[in-house]
Formats: sequence, structure tokens, C-alpha cells
Amino acid sequence: MGHKHITNTISQWFGKFADHEFPSSVQSFINHAYVNLLGLDMSEFAPPSTYPTLNKLFTRELRKQRPIDHRHGAFISPVDAFVTECGTLEADKALQIKGMSYSIDDLLTLQYGREAKALYGGSYINFYLSPKDYHRYHMPYKLRVASILHQPGALYPVNFPSLRKRKNLFVENERVILECFTEKNRRIFIVLVGALNVGKMTIAFDHRIKTNADPYEPTFYKYDKKPIWLYKGDLLGMFMMGSTVLVFAEPGLMEVRTNNRTHVRFGERVALIKE
Repeated sequence: MGHKHITNTISQWFGKFADHEFPSSVQSFINHAYVNLLGLDMSEFAPPSTYPTLNKLFTRELRKQRPIDHRHGAFISPVDAFVTECGTLEADKALQIKGMSYSIDDLLTLQYGREAKALYGGSYINFYLSPKDYHRYHMPYKLRVASILHQPGALYPVNFPSLRKRKNLFVENERVILECFTEKNRRIFIVLVGALNVGKMTIAFDHRIKTNADPYEPTFYKYDKKPIWLYKGDLLGMFMMGSTVLVFAEPGLMEVRTNNRTHVRFGERVALIKE
């Protein structure tokens, strides 16, 4: 049984504040202050004063649908984010940030030990969401979700100073790991990484997955009775603050078409799937 890390407690307290519905005039003040402090672009969203809690503002939905690249093989960005690193895995190693690598064996845990080996030499993209980004994540391609592992952990910040200082940040933080397959049965992993003040990460089709919550044990969910297919652009879930989405594809499947240190938007092509 793991013990709660101080970062989880801070995040839970922050979550309580962000979930609290203050009187509308106070809430409007809090929301506007947050928007101004972080410089949120609200042009695609409802006005700040209309959100009853700070969390509802964080997890705001787009008022109109984004254009999605539906071209054949177009793998879209699942989020509005900054690509911190992308490229090819050197055996099991991916870059957290330039000069700092981590092992996908550690990231995917023993539960996916065999599957991690099948990814060696494949490709990856790290998407970092800042607190001012749109906080919902979507399906980057038509994929079948075969299983999900919720791996509890700490909730260290995932900002640039932390990425540079704390080795194995992604490996130590709480995460939700989705094992997915294309129509031709090629494997793609999507990893949602928690961060400080991310009280929760949600999965739209499975409400049993509760992050930064007790009990503090890894939980494995398998979807083999009834296949779960999600289409490109479908809502996958949401972060309750900034964090990171990591994508890994087996060798020869995904050709990365974006660069590190680039801002990307949900719906635009970031890679090409070759099947």
C-alpha cells in the first residue's frame, strides 16, 4: 500500500477549492482573475463568468467544433499543447526533455513489460499542456482501447524547470496508460501524466477510473468482452489543470510530422500512420 505524497495532498486541497461553487459575484471575480493572470484566450469558449466553478473553467469545452484533419493516415494532436520532445525511441529510451531520457519499461510498468519491448525503436511525441491550455484530450486516430492501467504516483509539477531538474518525472508521477490498437492491429500507447494541481484525470467512457484518489493501488481495466472503438477527434477525457500526454507507436507505424518546441492544436496533423 503506497503512502500519499505531499504533492497529492496539495492537489486534493486545490481541487476542493477549484470544485467549490462560490456566490456568483465572487466566482466571476475568481474566474476573471484566473483568465487575466494566465492570459487565457477565451475566444472559442463561453464567457468566464458563466462557469460555476474554477474546475468548470479549466475543463471548458469548445463552443464550436474544431476542424479535424480527416485525411487518410493523418494522426492528429489529441490536445492543444507544446511538443517538448518527439522522435524515435533509442531502444527503450525516450527524451523527457533534451539531455534527459527515461525508460518506457519504467513508464509502462511491469504490467505492460512485454508490450513495452514491442515499442523499442518506435516513435513518440510528448505533448505538454500549460495551465492556460484547453484541458480536454481527444482521440488522435481511430483506435480500439484494449486495456487501461491507472498507476498511482506523486503529482510533481510537469513544467519546464521540473522537466529539466527531476529525472524520471513521468515515471514517478501518477498516470493513466491506454493500450490501443489500429484497425490493422498495430499497437499505440497513450499515456496521460498527472501533475501538481491536477486533482483528477478522467476517461470519458469509464467513470470507474478515479485519479488522485484512495485506494492507492494500481488498477487494471481490460476491455475484451465488448471492443471499445473511438474515432479520431472523439472526446477521451479531461485534465483538471495542466499536464502531459505521451504517445508511443510500434516501429514503422507512425512517422512524426511535427518538431520539438512547437505549439500544436487539437485537430491538426502531427504524424502520419503507415499501415
